[in-house]
Amino acid sequence: MKLLVTAFEPFGGEKINSAQEALRSVPDQINGAEIVKTCLPVVFGRSMEMLREVIRREKPDAVLCLGQAGGRSALTPERIAINLNDARLPDNDGQQPVDELIFPDGPDAYFTTLPVKSMVNAIRDAGLPAEVSNSAGTYVCNQLIYGLMYFISHEFPAVRGGFLHLPYLDVQAAEHPGDPGLPCQDLTRGIIAAIKAITGTIRSPESGNLHKSV
Repeated sequence: MKLLVTAFEPFGGEKINSAQEALRSVPDQINGAEIVKTCLPVVFGRSMEMLREVIRREKPDAVLCLGQAGGRSALTPERIAINLNDARLPDNDGQQPVDELIFPDGPDAYFTTLPVKSMVNAIRDAGLPAEVSNSAGTYVCNQLIYGLMYFISHEFPAVRGGFLHLPYLDVQAAEHPGDPGLPCQDLTRGIIAAIKAITGTIRSPESGNLHKSV
């Protein structure tokens, strides 16, 4: 089994990205699954196309994308992505789309196909805060999730995909008074717990048709 895990580079004036930093310490094998890691730019359009090319090259069984959600206090698997770009700030190339469809021929939304509730339970069992998120916003993270599910629908039907948002690192939160943060090693533990839930579900003989909200 092969699992592709992606993170984003820093954006919005931040010097680091909690997802990128936490992913660095994720091992290359978990539960017997090969973990392939890559970092994507916080750029509308380009991050989706880079992800598509990596999937074509690596042929993973599942894709877990990671992103930073400053202000959130828990690790939050995303349940849904919507067909809308509406940026509150420019991306790292200066693009700031407003009220634009991601794919004009796509549905209004896609549900992710990773076991979001099992991921939440596994992260909580590791002693960390977690909850299902029903909104990934309308920035590059949402576009990446939507693009991932669009590509799965059109090109990679055997692949499962989803997204996990992470809070700030504690060192970042110190520069954002009032915003919560967690140590990097805790975020890494949370990612590993989520991956174990994913690999366990995919290996299960009863996992042929994962319910959207599992």
